Amino acid sequence: LPGRTGSTTPSRKMVRSTQPRSMLLAAAVAQLASQSECALAGAHAPLALSQGRLGVGRAAMAMATEEIATPGRFTKTERMRSRYGGAAFQPEEGWTDAALNSGFSYEELSASVGEMLSFERGDTCDGVVLGFEPNGALVDIGVKSSAYVTLTESAIEKPSRPEEVFELGGSYTFQIISREDENGQLMLSRRRILYDEAWGAAAEILAEDKSVEATVVAVNRGGAMMSVNGLRAFLPGSHYLPGQTPPEELVGSKLSVKLLDVDRDNNRLVVSHRKALVDQTIKNMSVGSVLEGVVTAVKPYGAFIDVGGMSGLLHISQISCDHISNVESVLPLGKAIKCMVISQDKGKGRVALSTKTLEAEPGDMLKNQDKVFAEAEATAAKYQERLQAERKAREEAAQDVIFGLESVFSESGESKPAENAELPFES
Repeated sequence: LPGRTGSTTPSRKMVRSTQPRSMLLAAAVAQLASQSECALAGAHAPLALSQGRLGVGRAAMAMATEEIATPGRFTKTERMRSRYGGAAFQPEEGWTDAALNSGFSYEELSASVGEMLSFERGDTCDGVVLGFEPNGALVDIGVKSSAYVTLTESAIEKPSRPEEVFELGGSYTFQIISREDENGQLMLSRRRILYDEAWGAAAEILAEDKSVEATVVAVNRGGAMMSVNGLRAFLPGSHYLPGQTPPEELVGSKLSVKLLDVDRDNNRLVVSHRKALVDQTIKNMSVGSVLEGVVTAVKPYGAFIDVGGMSGLLHISQISCDHISNVESVLPLGKAIKCMVISQDKGKGRVALSTKTLEAEPGDMLKNQDKVFAEAEATAAKYQERLQAERKAREEAAQDVIFGLESVFSESGESKPAENAELPFES
């Protein structure tokens, strides 16, 4: 301010240069040129230092650069070289014939790498499990990157961990289900391979009429859902047990079943526990066996008894030694009884039953059925002994007849009849 003294603030004034503008421009150009030369010299200095430190037998690195034509100005080629030009490898002794002909050709390089496999979606391949991850497993199938199989595609029924279905280092067959991703990785499926094998096995089981073990998964009004070799199957309530439907307590248990229908196109698989029981019962059944059963139907000519899942006929003439006029009065519907097998046809699945043979005294089935059923096994054993004795007596009688005929022929001097000749029995 005017009149103030001792102020420390310097006065700000514009200083105008007295030199001509052309001289200032020339000085700026010279300074830029010197800076460019210093930059080039500095770029070559570390390289020279590194070359001095390299020992004999090591390769030297040379900067692939050239002199700048006009200091302070780059051409397009020089600018590209300064941006992308790097260090180039150069042997210390230079590129001689020995260095060029090192004895390792492109053909040898290709042979050392080997043939790289290539797969398309839908192809099958064999792979070795390399490692496990929380959601799947890494598999080596012979390509440049390891393939991957998820938990969902590891088995027909999804496991909780890959270790449950795979072994580390184990070899398995997979199906390719995807193309390579950006990392060159393929997705695999073990489930589809097992799915095809399971349906093929089901068709063979049906053709051979074999029994198979199945697990009960769920129970509903119509029956039960089963798992047969990983495939979902349906068990109708009528094919569980006669007059019964599968209870809730059956979930998780295993049952022996036979296949009734295998339709892969419609994804339908129907099984029967009752049929499996029938076949097992027929195999273990023999004439003279005592079985427990339930009356399932009453007819004028007899009653049908369910024994071990199969139905047998108890004819009215085989109920008791005494005369019966009304079958239902003796064997009401739903009554549990014991009966003896007197004949069977395993091919047709037919069984003829009898309670008359279990009577200790004629008419016990009409007088005291509880006694008949309580002593059924003991009575059946006595009945078998009686049959054996009668059979033995018949055989001995036949032998006596044969010996008697031989003595008659020997006394008369006539020739003995041939073995296969008919004996002169009276009709």
